[in-house]
Amino acid sequence: MAVMNVNPTRMQMTKLKKQLQTARRGHKMLKDKRDELMRQFIELVQENKRLRDKVEAALVDSNAHFINAGAVMSKQALDSSLMSSKQQTGVEIDYKNIMSVDVPVFSGVDSSPEQGDIFPYGFAFTSFELDDAVMSLKELLPDLIKLAETEKSCELMAAEIERTRRRVNSLEHVMIPRYEETIKYIAMKLEENDRSSRTRLMKVKDMLLEKTYHYSEKND
Repeated sequence: MAVMNVNPTRMQMTKLKKQLQTARRGHKMLKDKRDELMRQFIELVQENKRLRDKVEAALVDSNAHFINAGAVMSKQALDSSLMSSKQQTGVEIDYKNIMSVDVPVFSGVDSSPEQGDIFPYGFAFTSFELDDAVMSLKELLPDLIKLAETEKSCELMAAEIERTRRRVNSLEHVMIPRYEETIKYIAMKLEENDRSSRTRLMKVKDMLLEKTYHYSEKND
């Protein structure tokens, strides 16, 4: 691991030690965030699977009703019956925060509160199979909206998990080891400088003793 390009001074070592402590705290917080994101992500994935299975089964059932309706009604009659809708459904979007991730919250809003408006036709010339098909789609709509919500939430949380994982790995395998290696390098340089200073002082002392008293500690 390459050390940082810094001056090997005690002040710089103190500064790096503080930065190392901050990096370690940030690493722990990011790991905790990643773990909590993973826990909630797994719960969302399980909910998404449950909803998808439910929606797919309901769609199969609804398609069966439409097939039955098509068997007893002509194609023209079936198409004209479904051509003009009395009721429209919109989706309101809100957001909630999950571990710093803004995930959407979808809710369906009907243009008409009347339950009977879901049928865009009169009952005189249509079959009950068509009624069942339309009703099954109406009952399925909340689950479809919820499925869209959970799938988008899973997508956003997966992206945040990946970003958090990269930050954790960067701190764990790059930044923290680099701080540690740089601090170790500065400590070795300071020790080397201290040894050199002591050696120079001892030489100066010997020279002064020899010059002043014609005495050398080496001959003591």
